[in-house]
Amino acid sequence: MQVITSTRALEAFCKDAATYDFVTVDTEFLRETTYWPKLCLIQAATTDRAVIIDPLADDIDLAPFAELLADRHVTKVFHAARQDIEIFVKLFGVVPHPIFDTQVAASVCGHGDSVSYDNLVRSVVGEQIDKSSRFTDWSHRPLTEKQLTYALADVTHLRDIYAQLRTEIDKTRRGAWVADEMAVLESIDTYIIQPEVAWKRVKARVNKPRDLAALQAIAAWRERRAQENDQPRGRILKDDAIAELAIQRPTSPDAFEKLRAVPRGYGRSSAAAELIAVIKSVEAADKSSLPKIAERPRGPSPKGAVGDLLRVWLKAVADTNGVATRIIASSDDIDAIVLDDNADVPALKGWRRKLFGEKALAIKHGRLALAATRKGVVEVPVDLVDE
Repeated sequence: MQVITSTRALEAFCKDAATYDFVTVDTEFLRETTYWPKLCLIQAATTDRAVIIDPLADDIDLAPFAELLADRHVTKVFHAARQDIEIFVKLFGVVPHPIFDTQVAASVCGHGDSVSYDNLVRSVVGEQIDKSSRFTDWSHRPLTEKQLTYALADVTHLRDIYAQLRTEIDKTRRGAWVADEMAVLESIDTYIIQPEVAWKRVKARVNKPRDLAALQAIAAWRERRAQENDQPRGRILKDDAIAELAIQRPTSPDAFEKLRAVPRGYGRSSAAAELIAVIKSVEAADKSSLPKIAERPRGPSPKGAVGDLLRVWLKAVADTNGVATRIIASSDDIDAIVLDDNADVPALKGWRRKLFGEKALAIKHGRLALAATRKGVVEVPVDLVDE
């Protein structure tokens, strides 16, 4: 087992890895008390070599690894790639390319929705991973042999999983399906959270333009403060507090004492002083500058019978094609299709439209019926259905 702790050794590995078609990659990090993940280990493997890179070592510069991640001739293979890639985007400012996410590919190939790495190792490799080192302090040095062995297994088994999934994708001709999902993962916008759009993450129902303006401004304030102080969002201000502040909009320290979602005495804090300034700015905004409240779409309830029918059809399509439902359409996609034939959702675009969307619209408009048979749910043209 090679643990790389110097730039010279890292350069040698990356130069060698660049001669291969792919390299498997994983990371170990801590994030419980920070906004930004703290990188503690990088694991990487080619077809015949596996290493652990220690980013906390004194004598190491990760620039050679950044070059390998950017090498377009080498596919970077991850499992559940988002958090790993987020780390590299923060460190290097770019998204690794090209990439292959085995969790996404497994969903396309019928291994289940958001299948875990452990389950893939069990089903594809036929081995059981020792999970005892999963919840460990990866920043502590020295790491034990058991910890290193556990970490390395995250990339050595990944080689076999990648090979198997590539074979399955080629056999089923679903390369375009996987490419669509990888395009999202390869977009830098997936990983950079702009404070101005942070409000979309907050579950709050507001019905007035000024309430929405306050929600947007307060959520943006929290995001900036969390980023600047490197603290989790919830430690700055919880979501329910943002929702209450957006509607109540306190403009004095005493007014905070009437709120249920903030701790007693919060109004005297420096954070509250900043919030008061934010809220006063919203209150002073001209009515014409306030954001518009989206009109509620008219049509059948997406949670009603039509939506239920489309969900049955989605499950039938997924079962027939051996693919996870989430890959074809999300619950939000279904709701949007019920309300709008031209909804801007993935389920009505590309291969998803051909596989599911076109017939979903036909079911919605009564041109296609569904019937239960011994072989499962099947489609029946409406002109063959008895009135």
